[in-house]
Amino acid sequence: MSVETPRAHSVLAFPVPELDAWVRERTAHYDRSFVSTDPDFVHAHITVLGPWLSAPGPHDLDRVAEVLAQVEPIDVTLGAVHAFHDGLLHLRPVPEQPVRDLTARLAEAFPDHPPYGGVYPDPTPHLTLDQISTCSAGGDPITAHTVSQRLGDTLPVTVRLDRLDLQWWANDECRLMHSWRLGEPCEQAS
Repeated sequence: MSVETPRAHSVLAFPVPELDAWVRERTAHYDRSFVSTDPDFVHAHITVLGPWLSAPGPHDLDRVAEVLAQVEPIDVTLGAVHAFHDGLLHLRPVPEQPVRDLTARLAEAFPDHPPYGGVYPDPTPHLTLDQISTCSAGGDPITAHTVSQRLGDTLPVTVRLDRLDLQWWANDECRLMHSWRLGEPCEQAS
């Protein structure tokens, strides 16, 4: 079953700039209107909570900061390409438990906004790469194997998840709304 995510929505996500060129290119392949012109927006990300609030206020931003002040940066490795049952090709962070724990903490702080709208009771942390297809624009199928081959020596990659972004995703409007550092004292949103 696929999740019906609103076309315009916000997401709390870890940016992964090391894979942004790949994800940006694949985003453009499927829908150029989701390629951001915001230089601070990172397309490659691991969703922590989304869809989230469409218009978060200072209190909401402060609440996120309070949760993140208690969380240290997370070092993860992204290596093997996996496929969900719906064909979504992705990388899973190893270890994944710290990401799961942060998702649970933020979901507890915002109980009206469960991960993926509550469709998945235990969502798998992941970074979306592509979609399985029997035929791509170049005529070759898109599979976990072909994506792994195309990424080549890029994988595995070890990244430090030390920043959480509030991203807005909408046609021709993808942008960074706010950003926090993990483990830093709370600052009041302005």
